Amino acid sequence: MAALSEKRDATSLSLAIPSVLFLLLAGLLAKQTGLVFDAPVGTPLDEPPIVVIAPRDFSYRVAGEFFKNGYAVDGPMMTVRMSVPLTIMKYQVTAADYARCVTAGACPPAEPEHVPADPALTPATGVSFDDAEAYAAWISRSTGAVWVLPTDEQLAFAAGSRFPDDALGVDSDTSNPALRWLADYRRETARKASREPKPQSLGHFGESETGLSDFAGNVWEWTTTCSRRVTLDRSGSVISDAASCGIYIATGKHRAALSSFVRNPKGGGCAVGAPPDNVGFRLVKDSRWYAPLLQTLRAKGLSI
Repeated sequence: MAALSEKRDATSLSLAIPSVLFLLLAGLLAKQTGLVFDAPVGTPLDEPPIVVIAPRDFSYRVAGEFFKNGYAVDGPMMTVRMSVPLTIMKYQVTAADYARCVTAGACPPAEPEHVPADPALTPATGVSFDDAEAYAAWISRSTGAVWVLPTDEQLAFAAGSRFPDDALGVDSDTSNPALRWLADYRRETARKASREPKPQSLGHFGESETGLSDFAGNVWEWTTTCSRRVTLDRSGSVISDAASCGIYIATGKHRAALSSFVRNPKGGGCAVGAPPDNVGFRLVKDSRWYAPLLQTLRAKGLSI
């Protein structure tokens, strides 16, 4: 497993940035052709409450399923350097805010298991990855800023000590399947025993040391991190690394791999492990000058 351990800059790896000259030319072209919006569409929305998290190094266990000698092993623990501040919504998107997107015709209706008594103070649930992407595009148009779903790595950075470590808790070199089965059984049993299924009001689950509210409560959060299956040889070197980007990681009390169309994780579509109680989302604000161009190109189907 040592072969996978490294220190990296999360900002530089999160996006392959073309040359500055290319982006300047592309930005000018986008302005001329109307690819990039200059102002909010319609009446501008107020931006949601945010927290700005200062750069730091942090420990992060890589998301994905890892296998060695035919057995499941823990993903590597890495030291990641976040070199720029992260601006993220303090609270999860509320049911009322999501309903505004539905009313505007930009988002499909949510399908929550529990209808909120106070939509303005309750997180939106019953939304798929695709729905969350539609909301991000709508609020970007409505505020004039660029909002995107976070990566799993960014949520780990923002959540601090509240971010789950989903290690099996057994030696990665052990070949005893009984020990692995027992470790996995204990983990899944603990997850099921801690459930409080009905979404609670904003702030109910408190804040992390970074000021992020309600993370790891009972609403898991969509990320843009694709599900991975990594096979290692006996020395820990990667033999194969297959990503499935129709399946994304939703993170809360634990990580769950969910198909992008799933709105109710209990109704099917959970790729592995115990399903989340509910699934919702919060967004990251992308303040880079070329962010509007990148967002527009992604909306047109380009993988950037």
